[in-house]
This record gives sequence, C-alpha cells and structure tokens, in this order.
Amino acid sequence: MIRSMTGFGRGSAAADGAEATVEVRTVNGRYAEATVRGLGDLAEHETAVQSTVKEAIGRGTATVHVSLSRAGGAASGLRVDAETARAAGALLREAAEAAGLGAAAVTLADVLRLPDVLVARPAPDDGAGWRAVQAALAEALGALDAMRRAEGAALRDDLAARADAIEGGAAAVEARAPERTTEARARLHERLDEFVAAGQLEPGRLEAEAVLLADRLDVTEEAVRLRSHLGQFREALALDEPVGRRLNFLAQEIGREVNTVGSKANDAELTRLAVAMKEEVEKIREQVQNVV
Repeated sequence: MIRSMTGFGRGSAAADGAEATVEVRTVNGRYAEATVRGLGDLAEHETAVQSTVKEAIGRGTATVHVSLSRAGGAASGLRVDAETARAAGALLREAAEAAGLGAAAVTLADVLRLPDVLVARPAPDDGAGWRAVQAALAEALGALDAMRRAEGAALRDDLAARADAIEGGAAAVEARAPERTTEARARLHERLDEFVAAGQLEPGRLEAEAVLLADRLDVTEEAVRLRSHLGQFREALALDEPVGRRLNFLAQEIGREVNTVGSKANDAELTRLAVAMKEEVEKIREQVQNVV
C-alpha cells in the first residue's frame, strides 16, 4: 500500500522516573529530512533521532518535538553563569557611573535580578531520559505510519480512478480514430480530385497523399504505449514500498503520449478527448507529489 508524505504521530513513554512525549509531523519533501527540537541535555542524541526518523519516513520533511521531564524536577539546583554575571556587573557599574551614582551603588542583588545569571543545573542523566525518548519516538513513528498509510489508501483510490478515466479516453480515441481517418481521406480526395480535373495534379499523387495523411493521423502506437504505461502505473499503486518517484516518471510518460494524441487530433471529438485526458494527467502529477 502506498503512503502519503504528510502525517502526524504522537507517542509517550516512561522509564525509571523519566517521562517523554514525542510528536512527529511530516510534509512533502523531495528527500528525507528531519529537524529535532526539545532534546535539551540529550542533544548529543540528535543525530540518532534524525537517522531513525529519516529511515522510517523514506521521503518527506519531518519535524520532531520532544518533551522530557524527570522525577524531582528538571534540575538538581542552580549554578552561576560566571560569564553572564561578569558582563551584567560591568554593565550595571557603567550605568551607575553614567547616572552619577558611582560604581559602589551596584550590589549583588542587582546582578542576581538580571536574567540568565542563575541557571538550572541539569540533573545527571542515568540513561532513563534517553530510554524514554526512544520508546516515545517509536510509538510516534508507528502512529505516523498508520496515518500515512490511511492517507495513502485514499490517494491510491483517487489515482486509480484517474488512470481509469484516461484509459476510457484512450479507448474512445481508438474507436473514433478510424472514422476520423476515413473522413479526412474523403475530404482529401474531394480536394485533390479538383486539382486532377484541372490538370494540376497527377492521378497517382492522390493515393500517395492519402497514405501520408493516414500515417500522420494514426494514433495506434500512442494508444498502445499509453495502455502499457497505465498498466505499470496500476501495478506500482499495488506495491507496498516507496513508489513516488516511479509514479512521477510514469505520469510524465502518460502525459507525453496524451500530448502526442492531441497533436495528431485534427478532429473536434479527438481534441475534446485529448483535453479531458490531459486534465486527468495534470491531477495525477499533482497527487503523486505527495506519495512516498
């Protein structure tokens, strides 16, 4: 079953006092890409999360949001950010002197009131946080895959229906083509008979022109190739593997044959059929951009 590139999955897990929630959203993308947010002090595992997600999605752009909490709070205490404290003290002294108060007017309390001077001291990670994130990520990816499969089923049905419409148009083209050729040959005979009667054209030239006309209007080869491409398209829709690129290629080939039929139409009915098939091809091209 084909999969859509868009989807959402959420997972939660706990491990030895650590609780993690992971959300994964995917949208269309030419390649597999993943952005991870919220790992905090587990940032060293970002590459591992990205690899896991990219392998799971195949194609598409994923955004991963991680939320992690540990028993006893997220921090075991506070620490001083020495660099920030020094910079804050210098700025306050400069401000005090500019105001004519003197540097002595600056107190420790003034420095501590500024943001980022005191920061949380991360609790040492015993591996529980990472285990919780891994389990939550696996659950999120499972939910994501289920949603992408469900959307993929809807896409498959839509694409199959459009392929059927194109094949129906091709059958109508094949049915109309011989009549169109006969009519065109009759019109050519009428025009050339006038030239022959006036002595402006040799009689043998008449049949030669008729043969050339029939060859230019013949769409048999295009119809055969079109049916072949549509058959391959349906086979790809039934596969349980990434087929987005294959479907995109086949859509281009289907479009090429339909365009050739249109260029050879020279007939109102065939032109109408070709335009209708082109519309379906364009819709297929749009839809396959969302297939993994």
